[in-house]
Amino acid sequence: MKNIAIYPGTFDPITYGHIDVIKKGLKFLDKIIIAISNGDQKNYLFDIHERSQIVKKALFSDMKFKSNKIKIVNFSSLTTDLCKKYKSKIILRGLRAVSDFEYEFQLLGMNRKLNKNIETIFLMSDIENQIISSRFVKEIIQLGGDVKKFTTKSTIKALKEKYG
Repeated sequence: MKNIAIYPGTFDPITYGHIDVIKKGLKFLDKIIIAISNGDQKNYLFDIHERSQIVKKALFSDMKFKSNKIKIVNFSSLTTDLCKKYKSKIILRGLRAVSDFEYEFQLLGMNRKLNKNIETIFLMSDIENQIISSRFVKEIIQLGGDVKKFTTKSTIKALKEKYG
């Protein structure tokens, strides 16, 4: 049986923090499905199709990940329903700081109530990437700052085009 994990998020945009979680997950998972959420709870900078393209370029062109270990999908359903669709019993989540824990703990509990067979695995990005958030990356680029320590070249290009 393959260990397939769903890694859900908005990825608006993808950062080196997200990429660290993916790298670490690939050490023990057979496949990671990057599930880009299109929920209506947030105001996105990039639409769902733009985010998909940015993630693909960041992972496969910039970072040179192998496409046989990673699949990128868009979704607007429950994560547990996505797990069922892809025969996954694992939800992969990233933790940056203690402040993330309370929200993630509640999410884990809700997902467990929805499907008791699904486990959530938390991974932390490397220490230098734990402070990175998509929100900060967008704010820094909007104010003319340098974000090359926070995300990939193709992502920076997309951000600059958006704020151009």
